[in-house]
Amino acid sequence: MIVDVIRAIDNNALPDDADFDHWVTSALQVAGHSCDTSVAIRLVDAAEMQTLNHTYRHKDKPTNVLSFPFDMPDGIDALPPFLGDLAICAEVVFDEATAQNKTAQAHWAHMVVHGTLHLLGYDHIDDAEADIMERLEITILNQLGYPDPYQTDI
Repeated sequence: MIVDVIRAIDNNALPDDADFDHWVTSALQVAGHSCDTSVAIRLVDAAEMQTLNHTYRHKDKPTNVLSFPFDMPDGIDALPPFLGDLAICAEVVFDEATAQNKTAQAHWAHMVVHGTLHLLGYDHIDDAEADIMERLEITILNQLGYPDPYQTDI
């Protein structure tokens, strides 16, 4: 497993690279996917995330995490296989953690797990897909020692 963390921002409160690696690995294992792969995680500021969100989702505001699954061109093999990229906005993650009365570490873990599941093809466009993805997220986060991120009666 290779998790390449690119820190495009300077913030001492960000999780360690080992945390990102652990969260991605846990998501892959619980989802039944091989860990013989790589993922790139870019930690960005609100301005960069707003640009990415506007460019790729046509929403002109920053968001917490964006996933960019990699589609390997025919005839090319990557060793190890590359799943894709995650862009995570530190400012949004910290703000959401505070607003949702969660620890920053738990919310970071959730965003990495959520993004990794998107790279694996999970989605939450309709209720049935959302239910499957959310149950898997809850399972992974519980195994990591974090509470249900969707619990609203805190």
